[in-house]
Amino acid sequence: MPYGVWMYSLLSRRRRPAWKWARTTPLWASLLVALMMGLDAVADEGMWLFSAPPVDRIEADHGIRLTPQWLEHVRLSSVRFSSGGSGSFVSADGLVLTNHHVGADAIQKLGDASRDLLKDGFLAATVADELRCHDLELNVLVSIEDVTDRVQAAVPEAMADDEAVIARRAAMADIEKASLAATGLRSDVVTLWQGGGYHLYRSKKYTDVRLVFAPEQQIAFFGGDADNFEFPRYNLDVCFFRAYEEGRPARVGHHLAWATQPVAAGDVVFVSGHPGHTDRGATVAELASLRDRRLPLDLRILNRLEATIGAYATRGPEERRQATQDLHGVENGRKARSGVLAGLLDPRIMAAKRKAEMLLRAELDGGTTGRSSPFLRIEEAQRAIDAVAERHRLLEGAAGFNSDFFRTARTILRAVEEGAKPNGLRLREYRDSNRESLLHQLFSKKPVYDGFETVKLADSLTFLATTLGGDDPLVVRVLDGLPPAERAAGLVAGTELGKRPDESGRRDVRRELYDGGQAAIEASTDPMLALARLVDGESRRLRTIVESADEVKKQAHAEIARARFSRDGLAVYPDATFTLRLSYGVVTGGTQAGVSYPAITTYRGLFARADEKRETPPFDLPARWRAARDRLASDAAFLDSPFNFACTADIIGGNSGSPVVNSDGELVGVIFDGNIDSLVLDVAYDDERARAVAVAASGIRAALDCVYAARSLVDKTVTRPATAR
Repeated sequence: MPYGVWMYSLLSRRRRPAWKWARTTPLWASLLVALMMGLDAVADEGMWLFSAPPVDRIEADHGIRLTPQWLEHVRLSSVRFSSGGSGSFVSADGLVLTNHHVGADAIQKLGDASRDLLKDGFLAATVADELRCHDLELNVLVSIEDVTDRVQAAVPEAMADDEAVIARRAAMADIEKASLAATGLRSDVVTLWQGGGYHLYRSKKYTDVRLVFAPEQQIAFFGGDADNFEFPRYNLDVCFFRAYEEGRPARVGHHLAWATQPVAAGDVVFVSGHPGHTDRGATVAELASLRDRRLPLDLRILNRLEATIGAYATRGPEERRQATQDLHGVENGRKARSGVLAGLLDPRIMAAKRKAEMLLRAELDGGTTGRSSPFLRIEEAQRAIDAVAERHRLLEGAAGFNSDFFRTARTILRAVEEGAKPNGLRLREYRDSNRESLLHQLFSKKPVYDGFETVKLADSLTFLATTLGGDDPLVVRVLDGLPPAERAAGLVAGTELGKRPDESGRRDVRRELYDGGQAAIEASTDPMLALARLVDGESRRLRTIVESADEVKKQAHAEIARARFSRDGLAVYPDATFTLRLSYGVVTGGTQAGVSYPAITTYRGLFARADEKRETPPFDLPARWRAARDRLASDAAFLDSPFNFACTADIIGGNSGSPVVNSDGELVGVIFDGNIDSLVLDVAYDDERARAVAVAASGIRAALDCVYAARSLVDKTVTRPATAR
């Protein structure tokens, strides 16, 4: 949420549509408009709450009036994936459509040395053949309740910062616990506007989720990292799961029907998904910290991981199978963060941010200085966070202990310790309302591979030692007199906290330790649990510092938000929080490096791209596609089917898998990426060059019908639900 949302009345009494100006201006200038123009922000800006959609603005800009029935139908058809993405129901019997890369974590865990489902794909011939995922959870947002007053009332103004953290945490946990008891629904109090608001989100939860269909990874990620964050694209980045209840396919009241007409340039489309995180509401001090500290540290970690995991993947086909999904995730994260950093390093963008904040400070501070200024309080708190940020990331963020075994050990250790406390005094992730989801992950039957875990842990221990220094007292105790590689090998070989694929008699004692409580923890000789215990005190200390400083920032942001609300009400969207949002835009092409590109690509373009690159990886076609190519070459309808398309909808990471619907609530596509210019959307919206990229629904149906003989996956959805707008 740009601070300039509150400044539009200061800049212009004539409310000229910003998009008309932005079309003829450079990127930095259009971003300045986004920062400064509020409700007149650039064109289709906004990741809007379903409880406060911009209905009037959409109607004014696009001539479409969204009704409460339309909004409810789209909301209840939308699905959040615990793996970090979005999806949608597309049949009454629980069929869920998302991206291949969103489902890849679950798909990879279902494979083994004898079958690489990620690489080769999967299709269940019958419902009985659908594969149950190890630890995937789906959530559907059922209701939203504003609980801001209840949360804020728990934190009196004079309360000390460390006490305020506990009081706010307790209030949120109590609200969630009471909601869970009353409704049986997953209940999460979500922080909005950096602490300016708190909403209770109640969600229907599905933990029995089964894989139905996935294409080969090569067609899902055609072009690989070379084409990632680019357009034109040619990716069948989709897969299907099914939600189950009581061992049977779930019966859902709302699902999206496939559009009767393919998407076309100029169409107005809507995106319902779960954008993960944005920093548009951040102050200049917070953005400077992001630019100078957090992002550079992220990139150091990701660059190391990319080299480490890449090297492991070259050891052989089984190692590649184990590592491929992690490698793609690291590559994607590295490229995304590089794009955000590039935006923040553009002096013009930061100058625009400073200009917007200066005007806002003049209005809200009223000339005050010192502790009374919310902006100065945020600056002080950010300095406190920055002072421990690197060490906090290594220990509490576990960047120095990159292993599934370590994460399991820490979770067990803390679950037992936190479980002995009153609900409201626990760390947030161990509250009662989150217990079922926590245990679903903790006791996952996913296979864990010793070789891969050893390599990752050795690299992260090396990073820990070289970052903090080999003589750091905690580093000395962690390494225990051994080089990082030897220490990692011993820890992995000795731990029993996970399920190896080899059922050779090694115990999996996760449940025993959790159920045994503190006595079992203290009696355990598991080396990974001992490591987690060794660093826990220091890790908790750092977390307390950061959370106390974050509390200061929440209170200051709340003060700023109250001033904004008193003038503009709730007509402005908050920053993304991995909760359900509505975005919208127009299907359109654009220009990249001075070259125009179309709004929509086709399968004809896919084959031309493969030929242009002589099918050199990553531009090679899977064997199934090569075998079908001669037959498909004579099918003009297939070749000209819309495949991927670009639009101006406002998205960010977490939107992957989001359904794209038309004004009738019909499915026209699935978001899977943005172009390179979209990476700056973390800090400000731009519609001149930034584009969201989606797989066209008509292209999905064409592939299922003509290549995979799986048209039955969409046949059940041809009857369009009533969604009058």
